[in-house]
Amino acid sequence: MNPHARRRALVTQWPTILWLTAVWTFLWGEITWANVLGGLAIGIIVTLVFPLPAMGLPIRIRPWHLLRLAGFFLGSLVVASFQVAWQALSPRTQVRGAVVGVRLRNPADLYLTVTAELSTLVPGTLVVEAQRITGMIYLHVLDLAASGGEEKVRQDVLDLEEHVLHALASDEELERAGLVVPRRWSVRRPAKAAAPAPAHSSEAAPAPPGEDA
Repeated sequence: MNPHARRRALVTQWPTILWLTAVWTFLWGEITWANVLGGLAIGIIVTLVFPLPAMGLPIRIRPWHLLRLAGFFLGSLVVASFQVAWQALSPRTQVRGAVVGVRLRNPADLYLTVTAELSTLVPGTLVVEAQRITGMIYLHVLDLAASGGEEKVRQDVLDLEEHVLHALASDEELERAGLVVPRRWSVRRPAKAAAPAPAHSSEAAPAPPGEDA
């Protein structure tokens, strides 16, 4: 790869580099400068050595919904961590695992991969299979009862996918998935002032022809 192609890969695939950096940091389980810089270096090396082909998928990054996705994921991470810790420390807990299948709204590679990866990073769940043709992902749940049952697990995954789509998908993809398209911020222009009414003359208007004054 020539230097021009390398620079172009870094510019066009910066979301991949940031994603690899985030995954590397989450795998270490601690946000430090060493982990972040190490993940950034690994992301750059992987992008240069194994460049991904350009995706023919319209992407629209919405910063506010990206923050909501991060908050939703961190909340799920904290809740699941306490659940797994309680199951490990409680001697009377009977853990009964199960595999739950979830059909995603949008089976595109990007959205399916992000949803599956975030689901796997949550303690107690692991994606064991993903089918890009049907949009089905299968999760192994550590304790189905503690997770709220099959329907609760499916709804949690669909809620996660909804946040992913709102953060990354285009308006057309959101409409195709049956989701509400976020309203764009717009600046309201002040209403124009009404034109002043014509001043009434104190003189009487002339009488129409044929009438007496």
